[in-house]
Amino acid sequence: MLGCAGTSVPREHGALLSVAESEATWLGQWAQMSASAHPGKSGFALLSSGQDAFSLRLLLSEQADRRLDIQTYLLGDGLTTRMLLHRLMAAADRGVEVRLLIDDLGAVGKGPELAALDTHPNIQVRVYNALSIGRGTLAGRVLASVPQAGRQHRRMHNKLWIADGALAIVGGRNLGDEYYSASKPRNFTDLDLLTLGPVVEPLTRSFHLYWNHGLAQPIGRYHRADEEAWRELRSSLAEWFEANADSSYFVDLRQRYADVEQGPLVGRLHWGEGIALWDPPGKPAWPGRPALDRTMAGELLERAEEPSERLLIVSAYFVPGAHGTQRLRQWAEAGVEVEVFTNSLEATDVPLVHGGYQTRRRALLESGVALYEMRAESESNDDKGFSVGSSASSLHIKALVIDNDRVFVGSPNVDPRSVWWNTEVGVLAASPGLAAELHELAEVGESPELSYRVGRSASGQLYWQTVQQGEPVRLGREPGSLWQRLGALLGRITWLEPLL
Repeated sequence: MLGCAGTSVPREHGALLSVAESEATWLGQWAQMSASAHPGKSGFALLSSGQDAFSLRLLLSEQADRRLDIQTYLLGDGLTTRMLLHRLMAAADRGVEVRLLIDDLGAVGKGPELAALDTHPNIQVRVYNALSIGRGTLAGRVLASVPQAGRQHRRMHNKLWIADGALAIVGGRNLGDEYYSASKPRNFTDLDLLTLGPVVEPLTRSFHLYWNHGLAQPIGRYHRADEEAWRELRSSLAEWFEANADSSYFVDLRQRYADVEQGPLVGRLHWGEGIALWDPPGKPAWPGRPALDRTMAGELLERAEEPSERLLIVSAYFVPGAHGTQRLRQWAEAGVEVEVFTNSLEATDVPLVHGGYQTRRRALLESGVALYEMRAESESNDDKGFSVGSSASSLHIKALVIDNDRVFVGSPNVDPRSVWWNTEVGVLAASPGLAAELHELAEVGESPELSYRVGRSASGQLYWQTVQQGEPVRLGREPGSLWQRLGALLGRITWLEPLL
């Protein structure tokens, strides 16, 4: 039954686990043991495989003793989400405190299920930047947002998964099949960063700042459920899992666990200094465009410092704008090797945003910036660690490498929306080993079997270099469908760029 915004539902202030409480857990002890040879340093591991990223989340759900804190922009419905909810309820049954914070737009159409989940004694669900009407469908939610468009176009885009205050996953993955190589039509090629050590505490603190902020409201204030609704939800999830246990995805996961030759879910840990960065939780309610120094992007620019030798940008949506384009050109013309890896028009799921990139592409090429665009379909079945998940894919990674020793992985794209309007979170790590691994991953993704290298002929015409059926080809027309071209054309409208 739907409730209203004024429904009286208690909203308790959450508190951090103490260091002693975190260290007393099994995961806390494992993290301490892993870090014992690296005092004062944080550990980092890239999670490029969608299946491994999903399996690790399941494992953390099973191994947690005290608390699971999950922050996400989107919550899909499918194999992976239902399995995760099934395991989260099992963790709550054994006494683990589970807290789920989801952007309100990502909760559209899922209110009754989330309200039922929230009735479990050990589970709390909150929605961010919520509206009390139009909650059943995306169209209704968009229409209800119109009177408050100045605030409602701003979203909580953060993605965090924190177990017992000891381990944290930060990166680009929401909760949904397409982020874990489980979607039939198309999957996202994405990236997470597993962290442990000192950097986890500020990441946990960032979650609490959002959880306790006035923009985070209990789901029960908008959707009501019977006190025992969680029992029916748990039963239905258990029945669903029993019926789907032999699906090809879960069979592959069991084989992945059993096949030691594939290596561990988490590869070699890299050690170094880590800085957790996040936008202030009240950012969606600020009037107008904030000053850069009040945003996470501004702090990242300050902390990471300018590149002197090399800069790699991997961003699903790349809209550098006039100021960003100028900076990239200056670095490239000064001898910095600047490389950008983003989606092609045919691979992007938001052609409108691609139009904002198209307007800057020629200027970037003229100054020597290298541009790579991921193809919609792979020419190779061997992804060599670059998780495409299926023949049809779209890039969703958000990462930087600066001068071969600094790495940033998080939720923001390189676009105005991430800088000015949405809230974001990420980690800046000082680790040459981590930087080398990310460079190797990008090189695989940029290969002609997976991507286009955009070039500029002597006459100034753009071309797309790639491989088709094993042979190198040069395309003189940007690959993409008619509707994608029309969408990108709209994105080239100047006044739209600051909103992309």
